[in-house]
Amino acid sequence: MSFWKQTRISLLALTFITGLLVTGKVILLPSQDKPKINAFAFPEEVPLPQWRPSLTAPLKTPAGEHPELFAQKHYRYTENNFPLDIEMRYLQNLYNADVNLLVERYTSIKSSANIVRQSNEVGYYGLGLDQQRAYLSACINSRGGSTFTHAQFRNNRYFNDVRFERLLPLLTGQEPLLDKRCLWVHMSIPLRNSSPDASYQILEKIWISWYKWWQPRFPKI
Repeated sequence: MSFWKQTRISLLALTFITGLLVTGKVILLPSQDKPKINAFAFPEEVPLPQWRPSLTAPLKTPAGEHPELFAQKHYRYTENNFPLDIEMRYLQNLYNADVNLLVERYTSIKSSANIVRQSNEVGYYGLGLDQQRAYLSACINSRGGSTFTHAQFRNNRYFNDVRFERLLPLLTGQEPLLDKRCLWVHMSIPLRNSSPDASYQILEKIWISWYKWWQPRFPKI
């Protein structure tokens, strides 16, 4: 058996043992598997290349129960008097991380994002149109790339959260087995005289810069 094959089998075995230990802890000591979420507040300013900040304001929470909502912020930028709006929401204990459902629940947008794309630099994101505005929406994950569908979010959790190096914080209750938190980003610009494709290209360029600033700053538990 080759060295690399032996190493791969050993890593798989360690991952399996980690999963068994953590699963046993969750079953035997369920109350200790819910670490408290640290206080978090969105910064007043977030740098964005080539765009000038013009507004930072609270977001209005829609009516109804929203136990998953932990913090939120509205950022507005301009470039040559062209406006860009970015809504940020920090969500926890997400049992369904489908971004289209989040858009429906938290915004007045009625049309679902009809384009889902993947970038090697960031992950998955969705693009859509509503009332002469183009928007991009995605969930920044604590580990792994960004996601748009719940299946993508779930796969991120199993492939990136269940790891041997997380065994100690999992067993001591410092971190949950599956980190069901999300920094949901929803950015939009007016179409004006641009085509949807041209507007999407603008948003995708902004999204990559925004993601690269936020991902390493994902809130700590």
